[in-house]
Amino acid sequence: MTETHEPLLVGVDIGGTKVAAGLVDSHGEIKAHIRTPMVATGGASKGLAAVVSAIDLLFAKDAEARARIRGIGICAPGPLDPKTGIVINPPNLPCWRNFPLAAELERIYRVPVKVENDANAAALAEAKWGAGRGYRNIFYAGIGTGIGTGIVCDQRIYNGRTGAAAEGGHMSIDYDGPLCGCGKPGCIEVLAAGPAIARRARAKLACERTARSIILDLAKGNIDAVTSEMVGQAFVSGDLLAKEILQETVKLLSLWLSNLIDLLEPDVIIIGGGVAAMLDPFDGEISHWLGEYCINSRWDEIPRLKAHYGVESGIAGGAALCSEYSSQP
Repeated sequence: MTETHEPLLVGVDIGGTKVAAGLVDSHGEIKAHIRTPMVATGGASKGLAAVVSAIDLLFAKDAEARARIRGIGICAPGPLDPKTGIVINPPNLPCWRNFPLAAELERIYRVPVKVENDANAAALAEAKWGAGRGYRNIFYAGIGTGIGTGIVCDQRIYNGRTGAAAEGGHMSIDYDGPLCGCGKPGCIEVLAAGPAIARRARAKLACERTARSIILDLAKGNIDAVTSEMVGQAFVSGDLLAKEILQETVKLLSLWLSNLIDLLEPDVIIIGGGVAAMLDPFDGEISHWLGEYCINSRWDEIPRLKAHYGVESGIAGGAALCSEYSSQP
């Protein structure tokens, strides 16, 4: 139970299959959270009802919470317009097309509502409450199933002219590389995110059947069943093929990061996500490749930090969008 005088924020993380919502205090601490299904198909009203249901279930965990809410922040898949709070046409949320999500939730809950993409919001949470505290210019990368990035300058998200900036996961580092889901060849996401690691592992296993790998054992002999998580598990167990795959991933990510350092020269780089955790043992190799690739001779003065928020980064990020309201009486 929260204290009655404590202002609270609601952070909501919407995906294609789930809605995660949490009560967050003014210091970025998640006091309570829930997870419910998202209704991504059907009419817009069904999608909205799924979000409202999650928020109401959150309030049911604390009878006093609703009276203390100062704002609701929503992490939603893009494209979206953070200025208007309109969700434009996200591929994995077909229920919403040019849907005024912020306005609809403001009508229901009578508090300010802000909408952002998940990586931008996660970057802001890290800047305000997490690993980025004390730094002015922050570059954040969430590396998992995809690669999402955010840029925060002086506690403000850099959105660009229309709100579509900072799509760092769709920077190409190989014009002749595999086609990314975004339509461009050789994006870092299609080369180094979780599915790319699994795809590289499957290709190597198919060509190198004579070299027995723990990866194949974890997949019960089925190459098509190999996942990036299996590669990570095999590496921990000392598998040489898994190490080779992750080293290749590190080299690709290092080239990408060198481009970003030379372009932005941030005060800090913050990295989160499941794949990032898998690559922790390769920090020395990342430093080596950054030294090889960076034009900026002072690249090594930029710390690379682990994100403070893990799987709840969307909840914290949503709340961070509305943190300015938490000081209001």
